[in-house]
Amino acid sequence: MIAEIICVGTELLMGQIVNTNAQFMAEKLAPLGVDLYRQQVVGDNPQRLTEAVLTALDRSDVVLFSGGLGPTEDDLTKETVAAALGLELVLYPEEWDRIVERFKGFGRKPAPNNKKQAMFPATCCTILPNPRGTAPGCLMEKDGKAAILMPGPPRELRPMFTDYVMPYLEQRSGHRLYTHMLRIFGKGESDVEYELKDLIDGQTNPTLATYCETGEVKLRITAQAKTDAEGEALLSPIVAEVERRFGDVVYSENDEELAAVCHRLLIEQKATLSCAESCTGGLLSSAFIDLGGSSAYFVEGDVTYANEAKMGSLGVKAETLEKYTAVSRECAQEMAAGMRRKAGTDYALATTGYAGPDGEQVGLVYVSLASRDGVEVKELHLTGERSRIRRLAVLHALDLLRRKLCAK
Repeated sequence: MIAEIICVGTELLMGQIVNTNAQFMAEKLAPLGVDLYRQQVVGDNPQRLTEAVLTALDRSDVVLFSGGLGPTEDDLTKETVAAALGLELVLYPEEWDRIVERFKGFGRKPAPNNKKQAMFPATCCTILPNPRGTAPGCLMEKDGKAAILMPGPPRELRPMFTDYVMPYLEQRSGHRLYTHMLRIFGKGESDVEYELKDLIDGQTNPTLATYCETGEVKLRITAQAKTDAEGEALLSPIVAEVERRFGDVVYSENDEELAAVCHRLLIEQKATLSCAESCTGGLLSSAFIDLGGSSAYFVEGDVTYANEAKMGSLGVKAETLEKYTAVSRECAQEMAAGMRRKAGTDYALATTGYAGPDGEQVGLVYVSLASRDGVEVKELHLTGERSRIRRLAVLHALDLLRRKLCAK
């Protein structure tokens, strides 16, 4: 089944609104076994929208639309699609009553032009309820083609897509794609692809594909199957082989981020954590605090940017800073140990380094982890702009903690 996405709205073309709907729908289509070949954005222009609709319906089995279902004159999606399919719009009294009731909840009366939101094709049409807005969606089917119309606001489109569109597409496709998204930290994308070349080239079901993110690699393993059991039977041997080859640089089988892995392990082990940061400036602490439930283990985070703060808050010795400087193995070691002692936590992470953009040693970073077993320090030589170096420093600190927790 071939699908196409058309997002309608001049505001999208002008960059006034980020087109998150296309990304959301595209991500959801793949596991349903739907082949998405094209996406496009069309402004609120009747002629151009008509051309886009006719072209899409000619080359695709299913066309998904977002936007253009409002009450104003430039909301043209429903009228345009219905005309392309040769369907006439009529008023659905029950939908108009629902809109009236919704406006009552707002303490208002609908304007006369809101009535167009209750008009749909008399035949070949299924209404898609929209409990979060005044514009219902709809599914038009004719001559083997399907046009699925959804509202533009993401808070309205997403539940409509999940609750109504996905079950329809799954039933129509007759099969699903099952996926394991492995996350890898400690190997580059080219190395991962080279070492898995025989699996990537030699597999048709499942298939393997690599994706590069900042500092890490995602490996998607996808199988086409009709049942959960069949999908898992196809995926499990490949996942096991990847883990056999790469060992503990594979840190997740289900697209779980590094911070989330550490978060889960800390909770499972009932361990506590604190962070002392210099070059990362709070990013490391935020990686944990962004996750719900982090209060179960996260005790304290200090940004000790200046030398005075390192000495006063963490107990870093003045002679250490004078002899080795703030960006050194020795300073990182004392930062982590001092943080753990001060916060009374099971683990303490620390970061210090040159994030740039100026200086001869930009990219030199030390991350350290203090525990009851002592202090581990890792020296890094990172490249890129300031934000990238800081982000990579956080990932390396998280990986240091992950490995320690996994060894327990």
